[in-house]
Amino acid sequence: MKRLVIALVSAGSLLASGAAFAQSTSAPAAAPAAAPAQENTAAAAPVPGAKRAACQSAAKALKGQDRHDQMQLCMAQAHLDCLKQAIDQKITGPQRKDFVKSCAG
Repeated sequence: MKRLVIALVSAGSLLASGAAFAQSTSAPAAAPAAAPAQENTAAAAPVPGAKRAACQSAAKALKGQDRHDQMQLCMAQAHLDCLKQAIDQKITGPQRKDFVKSCAG
């Protein structure tokens, strides 16, 4: 059972990473060369709560401490994925903090 949940979470993380990579490679090509980083964040704005919902559905089969631990691991991975996406998009300063917060939601 734990292996199934780990496989689901891993697959979800890979999908999220793939989507983040696709956004980070396509956004600069569509934007003009002189566009500031702030416009890039608007183009690749994440859907609030999507990652949290994915984590909740992945941990749904578990109970008690296992469910809690799985949620913490999944949300930490989501936060890391969002941070990587912000770095790829060269978002800095307070905008990075806001982006990661809204992305991991």
